[in-house]
Amino acid sequence: MSASKDTMQQRINAEIQDNLDEDLELELEDSELADVLDGHELNEPHAFPRKLYFTELLRLQRELIKFQDWVVANKLKVVVLFEGRDAAGKGGVIKRITQRLNPRVCRTVALPAPTERERTQWYFQRYVPHLPAGGEIVLFDRSWYNRAGVERVMGFADEEQIEDFFKSVPEFEKLLVRSGIVLVKYWFSISDEEQNLRFLTRINDPLKQWKLSPMDLESRRRWEEYTKAKEAMFERTHIPEAPWHVIEAVEKKRARLNCISHLLTVVPYQEIEHEKPVLPERIHHPDYHRDPIPADMYVPDRYADIVPPAD
Repeated sequence: MSASKDTMQQRINAEIQDNLDEDLELELEDSELADVLDGHELNEPHAFPRKLYFTELLRLQRELIKFQDWVVANKLKVVVLFEGRDAAGKGGVIKRITQRLNPRVCRTVALPAPTERERTQWYFQRYVPHLPAGGEIVLFDRSWYNRAGVERVMGFADEEQIEDFFKSVPEFEKLLVRSGIVLVKYWFSISDEEQNLRFLTRINDPLKQWKLSPMDLESRRRWEEYTKAKEAMFERTHIPEAPWHVIEAVEKKRARLNCISHLLTVVPYQEIEHEKPVLPERIHHPDYHRDPIPADMYVPDRYADIVPPAD
């Protein structure tokens, strides 16, 4: 193996390990994270310090809960668009935003390719039903800007449709803002080299291979076309009422913290005081007897012989 291939393989291995750490992060509670991560740093040059990352992430997630409470209390309507190239990290930051929030308040919308019927509708029509009511936050994992990106580059929309989109989208977004919606648009920016690394990581990681579709692979080949499409999109749709905010996303951890920190500045909020719930006493009836559940209804306990290690 040549030195360059060896270096690339080391970077891929480090990226896979980082992905596994992130999966661990999503499973652990706040109190457990510090113990698990203490003294364990990745052997990757210029990597964001892991302990600092998790400490700051948890602080920001606590602030997101306050932000959520403020949105509910004031019946605000918040829409956040996440756009960027494939593997830019949009899904990762969305997970961290929603991780500790109430799914009845904050929900994610990731629409599939339009149906035959939807292709004959007004372009924005299929997005409108997903817009928030008062007291809701909606995160679009890709949005109506598909037309300016993948549909344009892959030839799913002709030039007349694209031009109509560019003329219509500023008016559509101004209408949303006039209706009281807080509209935030993020573009996650990564380098050519970083996207290549992330695609190679997915190819080499059995847990991530499902994320690579034929469309993703083709988008890699058309890097320059996507760049031109992005530049045209910024030029035509960066408006005062709904400006674009670019997240430098080559370093994933830093990108997540920067995005969440910025989102928390979009709406001035204050902590809503909540009365601490009181657990009521359970009602006991002397004549109540719990019926036994038949043994054949239980799922087999395949791990019954596993003994926890002694302290």
